[in-house]
Amino acid sequence: MHELYPDIEPFFSEHMLADSLNPDGTHQIYVEQCGNPSGIPVVFLHGGPGSGCRAQHRCYFDPEIYHIILFDQRGCGRSRPSGELANNTTQALILDMEQIRQQLDINSWMLFGGSWGATLGLYYAQHYPSRVSSMILRGVFLGRPQDIDWVYTANGAAKLFPEAWQQLVKPLPLAEQSAPLPCLYRQLTGDNAKLSTDAFSRLQLWESSIVMLRDYHYGGETVTKGNAENSAIAPAIIQLHYSLNHCFIADQPLLDNLEPIGDIPTQLIHGRYDLVCPVEQSWQLSQRWPQANLNITNLNVVNLNIVPLAGHAASEPALVDALIAATIEFSQIQK
Repeated sequence: MHELYPDIEPFFSEHMLADSLNPDGTHQIYVEQCGNPSGIPVVFLHGGPGSGCRAQHRCYFDPEIYHIILFDQRGCGRSRPSGELANNTTQALILDMEQIRQQLDINSWMLFGGSWGATLGLYYAQHYPSRVSSMILRGVFLGRPQDIDWVYTANGAAKLFPEAWQQLVKPLPLAEQSAPLPCLYRQLTGDNAKLSTDAFSRLQLWESSIVMLRDYHYGGETVTKGNAENSAIAPAIIQLHYSLNHCFIADQPLLDNLEPIGDIPTQLIHGRYDLVCPVEQSWQLSQRWPQANLNITNLNVVNLNIVPLAGHAASEPALVDALIAATIEFSQIQK
C-alpha cells in the first residue's frame, strides 16, 4: 500500500490580501508552496468548511514531481482574521483561488480536495474549466439540502448513531432537536461562554463519531474544555455558517452544471462506508458526468473508485493508498 510521503516544509509562504468580495481589505489569505517549483501544479482544497491546512496535507504528493500549493480559506487556519464571516461565501473562495493562481503565474492546475474541498473544487471547475488540468476528489459532498440534513438532522447518520445524536441534541429545546443547526449556531455565537463551549464540545463528539470507519463504543466522553477556546470554536461556526446557507450554491446545484467540466480528467475516490458524505453522492456525480463512459487513458473521464472498508477521513490507510495512487497515475499522464 502507498503511504504518505515524508514531511516537507514550504519553500515559500505569505499572506495574500484577498481583493475579491473584500471591499474593506479584511481578509488575508495564507498561501504556502511546497515541493518542486517547476513541477506539476496542484492546489490542495481543505475541508470543513472551516478547518484549514495541516502539515500532513503536503504529503499526498511526490515533492520532486509536484508544485504543491496549499491555502487556508477565508477565516480558516492561518488566514486572517480567524473566524471572519463577512464576505465569506463559496463565490468569494473561488475568486480567491483564481487570484492565487494568477499571482503564482500558473496557467492551469490540478485540484485535490475532499468533502467540502471536493465541493469547492467542482464549483471552481465549473466556473474556470480552462484553468483545471485534472481533479482528484475524495468523499464528494454535493452541498444540497439533503446532504447537509444527512449529517445534521435526525433522519440521516443519527439513525446509525442514535446514542451519539442524543448526546448532541438532548440539552436543546425539544422542538429544535430534530433539526438542531439553527439552535446550535445561536449557542456557538452567543455571549454565554459556557453554553458556547458545551455546544462546541457536543458537536465535536458527534462529528468524531461518524467521520472514520472503526469499531465504535460510545462512552459518553466529552471534548476537553481546554480545546474549546475561541480559535477552536471558529471552524465550527464557519461550518454551520455555510450549512445554514446551503453552501451558498442552492441556486447553482453542482449536478445541474456538469457540461463545462466534462472533459476534465477526474478521479473520484470514496469510502464505501463514508457516514459523513454517503457514497451515493459520488455515484450520482459519476452517473451525471457527460464523459463518464470514456477511459481514463483518454484524458476525458470521470473514474469512480469506491474503496472497501473505508469511511470519510482522508487519513485512513485505504484512502491514503487510493489518493496517492491517483497522484502517481496523474503525474504519469500529465508528463
